[in-house]
Amino acid sequence: MPASYYADTPLAASALCAKQTAALINYAVRLKRRRWRTLVWLDGPPEQARQQACGLWQTAKWQAPLWVGDASESPVSPCLSARKARTRLGAEHQLVVVDAAGRQGLDPDALGALAGTVCAGGLLVVITPSHWGAQPDPDYARFADYPWPWESLSTHYLARLARQLREANTIVRWSVGGELLLPKLPFRHLTEAPWQDSDCLTADQAQAVTALVGLKRRRPLVITADRGRGKSAALGIACVRLLHKRVAKVVVTAPRMSAVESLFSRVMSLCPEGRRLSPGRFEHPNGSHLCFLPPDALTEQVRQAALGGSGSYLLVDEAAAIPAALLAEWLSAFPRIAFATTVHGYEGSGRGFALRFREVLNRQAPQWRELSLTTPIRWSAGDPLEAIIQSLLLLNASLPTPQGHRQCQAVASALTQAQLAQQEGLLEKIFGLLVQSHYRTAPSDLRQLLDGPGTALRMIACATEPQAVLVTREEGGFDAQLAEQVARGERRPQGHLLAQSLAAHSGSREALTARWRRVARIATHPERRREGLARQLLSDDMTDAAEQGLALYGATFGAEVSLLRFWLALGFVPVRLGVTRETATGEYAVMVARALNDQGATILAALQREFASSLPSLLAFELATLPAQVVALLLASLPRAPLSNTEQQAVQDVAFAYRDPALARSALQALVREASHRPLDRESCLAHQQLAAWAFQNQPFAKAHSEAMRRLRIATQQLVE
Repeated sequence: MPASYYADTPLAASALCAKQTAALINYAVRLKRRRWRTLVWLDGPPEQARQQACGLWQTAKWQAPLWVGDASESPVSPCLSARKARTRLGAEHQLVVVDAAGRQGLDPDALGALAGTVCAGGLLVVITPSHWGAQPDPDYARFADYPWPWESLSTHYLARLARQLREANTIVRWSVGGELLLPKLPFRHLTEAPWQDSDCLTADQAQAVTALVGLKRRRPLVITADRGRGKSAALGIACVRLLHKRVAKVVVTAPRMSAVESLFSRVMSLCPEGRRLSPGRFEHPNGSHLCFLPPDALTEQVRQAALGGSGSYLLVDEAAAIPAALLAEWLSAFPRIAFATTVHGYEGSGRGFALRFREVLNRQAPQWRELSLTTPIRWSAGDPLEAIIQSLLLLNASLPTPQGHRQCQAVASALTQAQLAQQEGLLEKIFGLLVQSHYRTAPSDLRQLLDGPGTALRMIACATEPQAVLVTREEGGFDAQLAEQVARGERRPQGHLLAQSLAAHSGSREALTARWRRVARIATHPERRREGLARQLLSDDMTDAAEQGLALYGATFGAEVSLLRFWLALGFVPVRLGVTRETATGEYAVMVARALNDQGATILAALQREFASSLPSLLAFELATLPAQVVALLLASLPRAPLSNTEQQAVQDVAFAYRDPALARSALQALVREASHRPLDRESCLAHQQLAAWAFQNQPFAKAHSEAMRRLRIATQQLVE
């Protein structure tokens, strides 16, 4: 008989639920024999669904069960909010209940993080309301830019999740008052490769440990792995063996101490005779030390020459979450260095890191090596939960097939969010492009792409294969009163990153009342770069924006030389420079803009004047460490001004006489600005950058004063001649 027959009365419904709960617990036992986990989709009226999940929670003795949701709605205690999901990383739970039907909604990043904490034989229960995906949930409030209320947003993302769960044949379906659908478990074949290392759990891990212990000078090692492959444990095993070899000091770093807790746990278990002097410091009986340093402290010691140099070791965990500029700096300082990162993780994809950092490695250490850990440790291959989470969150979105420019005509076309949501194959390829072009792409970015208000897409495709993609967002259009409040720091509506920043930091009310289009992301297939595809996308989109009456077109990005050159070459001009380094890139953020009509030209001219006025003082103080190449490019974007007779004489006196350069600094600044508009050969270009760093940032040419003065005068001569 159908399940609904047994649910006609409360007593019958309770008996049915108890029977289903017992069957589900038995199913978990069978999963454990295979070292697998699974997702349980529990949908229905929220309160009844919670009670059903609570019955499952209370019926068995689960290992460290975890309930995630709003504490006021949870039938169990304690309850963890979705925002704190990352605090559970490194922990193991046999049962995790994610309440996506309540006041918090579904946080995609939390779902990705928590899935990795479910141990073999465990269940990830996701509670959703009936007809899930028909309307937004409260978590949409996090990206509902002003003036859109979150309740009005589209739900392409949630509808896609619901559709995939309905079509999945590897998950458990458990509806309130309905049937319990348990998928058949196939027979699991054990085909793991043999290995000889008793400390390691897989052949992959053993190979990684061997490579780490045998690090060669100037031959960095890059280890990539999906979650649950024992990457951090491999680092811990290698640390113990390096300490055994009497390496005096092994330094490890990661975005936060919690990321290397499993590393230190492995060290303690393999070397119990050692002492953990503090959470981030371990002493071997032979006097060798293992030391954790956060990225900022490590960088400071490297710059002070207190760390690095001959014989030093550095192991970097979760490298994709650390700015590339810092990684490159450490690469130069440590002769023996390894970078390990999660390819598909809660921090965002490490695939973009792996592809982009390869360029730095090829340039600084062409003999670098790469290893990938593929065999799971926390669960077995073929795990149903890993497969469905990767599919739901597109954690393994693949790159499209590259199409050479001779194979087909590249055509740019606009694409609506609704169209993209209905083409799963195209969505995966576009998301794959975005992932490989950016250091961090988190699960929630997919939701922003499909449902973000004011979001538009444009792509260039060949034979249905996207080769380049542009994602933009609408900004500005505020009324005068709100713009005034934002400029005074009294209001901060959600979103409108570029327009609000210019109003708040540059005082431009007009930047908020005008309508903008901002580039959120732009990506080109790695094998199709430098063919003008990104230029074509931007050109077509700016034409479209101008036809719609928008006044300005802009972008914001890390102030890196190649990126800045790209945007300046397209006619964009800098309008603001951040005064602190961005967490994601380790670089100072720069905002650039281009006018689309007369209104935009007037606003842009005012923004340029403000930028030109503030840049010299910023370089002298807050931006004293901005790279000289970037400084030179920014100066070239300022209006050209010839040297006065007085300035020319001062420059001549510094270059060919003995005038103190410090007393002619303003004239040398004028020389640097004027020279930035001239074509310079390679030698003169270097002299220009060095003189710019001295004149505007007080960066010396050399440590010794006499040598610094000699080189400064030579650089001045080169620019004069």
